[in-house]
Amino acid sequence: MASVLIALGGNVGDVRATFGKAIAQICGMAQAALIARSSDYATPPWGDEDQDPFINACIEIETSLDPHALLFVMQKVEQKFGRTRAKERRWGPRTLDLDMIAYDDVSLHKPDLTLPHPRLFERAFVLVPLAEIAPDRVIGGIRVHDGLASVSTQGIERLPDTG
Repeated sequence: MASVLIALGGNVGDVRATFGKAIAQICGMAQAALIARSSDYATPPWGDEDQDPFINACIEIETSLDPHALLFVMQKVEQKFGRTRAKERRWGPRTLDLDMIAYDDVSLHKPDLTLPHPRLFERAFVLVPLAEIAPDRVIGGIRVHDGLASVSTQGIERLPDTG
C-alpha cells in the first residue's frame, strides 16, 4: 500500500460539501483507506486573483493503485463535480481541484504527472492544511513543517468544523 497526499481546492458551489463527497468517491474508486483529513481553510485566490476566495484541504490515503491509475480516478472525480480542465482558465474558478502532492517517496516526471508536486513549496494554501496532517513528512528532501515556515500564510483562515 502506498501513502498518498492529495490536496483539494475549490471556489464554486458548496465546496465543503463537495469535498466530503469527493473524498468518499476517491476512497471508493481507488479502494483506498482515508488515513487523515485536514481542516478546511479559506484561502486567497492564487495566480488569477480576480475571483472568489478558495477553500482548501488535504487528505492522506493508502491505496494499492499505481500513481497513474490514481490520477485517472482523481480526474474522474473532478469531472463528476463539473470540472472540465480543457475549458477552464488556468488558476481560474472551479468546483473541485484535486492534486496529487506525493505518492510514497516516488519521483516521477511524465507529461501528465510530476511527483512530488513541483510547486508544493510555493503554495501556502496547500502547505497549511498539509502541515496539519503530515508536518514531519519529508517530500523532495524538505519537511512539510519547514517548507511552511518559508512561505507567507497571510489571508489563510482555518474554518470551523462543519459538524
